[in-house]
Parts: sequence; structure tokens; C-alpha cells
Amino acid sequence: MKITILTLFPDMFTALSQSILGRAQKSGKFALEIVDIRKYTEDKHLKCDDYPFGGGAGMVMMAQPIGSAIEAVDPEHKARRIYLSPKGRTFCQEKVFELVEKEHLVLLCGHYEGVDQRAIDLFIDEEISIGDYVLTGGELPAMVVVDCVARYVEGVLSPESLVQESFSENLLEYPQYTRPVEYRGLTVPEVLRSGNHAEIDKWRRAQAEEITRKMRPDLLK
Repeated sequence: MKITILTLFPDMFTALSQSILGRAQKSGKFALEIVDIRKYTEDKHLKCDDYPFGGGAGMVMMAQPIGSAIEAVDPEHKARRIYLSPKGRTFCQEKVFELVEKEHLVLLCGHYEGVDQRAIDLFIDEEISIGDYVLTGGELPAMVVVDCVARYVEGVLSPESLVQESFSENLLEYPQYTRPVEYRGLTVPEVLRSGNHAEIDKWRRAQAEEITRKMRPDLLK
């Protein structure tokens, strides 16, 4: 899989070269391409934004640099092109499983007051939101999408790590413990130290259901 990110602030994505995702890229499990939109502007001052027609606060990203950048990285429109936007469909686990099947994703990060609607109409397949709140730009949402999708690319994580995690079977994950057995008066549940895997599975399932019922009852409907 290849993920291309179009942004005005490429330095923000150094975090994606760390830890598990960094190792996965180095080993060739998936490719991450960070593209500076400014390199595609036709403005001699590298301008990529302008005042909005009709007035209003802030600046709007121009259609031309975005369109030229997208056409450069995906000339035949084989990729799934996504604009990270508060107006988009809320990102969820179901969407993660859908996107991981794509060979190439292009993620457009808006900034300022958004992007010229013509860039969306001409070059974008869908809009995705990571929640009902507003950020200064699409860079952080793009990182969320990359992290969520890349972990399901074959070889990035061990298959065991993807079993019984949060949102599998519409349940939140059960509590996890590690050494020491006792910490500040709190003890690891005895069942987890019993070695009885049938009982451990039963306990974990019950805990997952209880936590989901308490924290996210909407998932049980």
C-alpha cells in the first residue's frame, strides 16, 4: 500500500517515521509519501491561499496548487482521493477496513478556512472527519487515518495484536495488566494469573461487555 499526503506543512509528519510505522516503512510494508503543495503553485511567490469571495475571515487554499499536486501524484486517478474535513463522514473502524483494501490513498490536508470548493468537486472522491470539532488543519486528521489504516496492512503488526482489540465485535477492549502483580495496593486479577485460558477468555469477554455498556452503550445497539 502507498499513502500520499498533500500538505502545506510537511515537517509535521516526521512523527510518522517513528516507532511501529517507521519500522514498517523501512521494511517496505507500506510506503508513505509527503508532498508539499507549495511546489505545485503557479504563483511566483509560492502563494497557495487567497481571500474568500464574498468576504469573511481568514484565507482559503487555492484550487490550482491542489489540483496540480493531485494530478502529479495520481495522474490516472487510480488512488482513492480523500479530503480531511469537518464536513466529511465520521471516521470509524468500518472505514478503516474499507481503506486498507486500496492500493493507493491520497490524503489532502486543508488549512486556514478550508479549500476552494472547485478543488473538491474536481479532484476529491470523499471527505472524512475524525470528529465533531474543528482543528487548525488536516495534518493531524491525516496522521490519524495513516496510523489506523497502516496497522492493518499485512506485516505491520503481528496478527495476534489485531485480535480482540477495541471495536472488534463492537466491543471496547478489556483491561490489560503487566508486572508487578501488586502496585500501590492494586492487584492483578487472580484469573489472569491462573493459567486457565478458558476462564481468562470468559473474564475478558465479560469485562469488554461491561466496559462497553458503561462507556459506549451505543456500540451495543
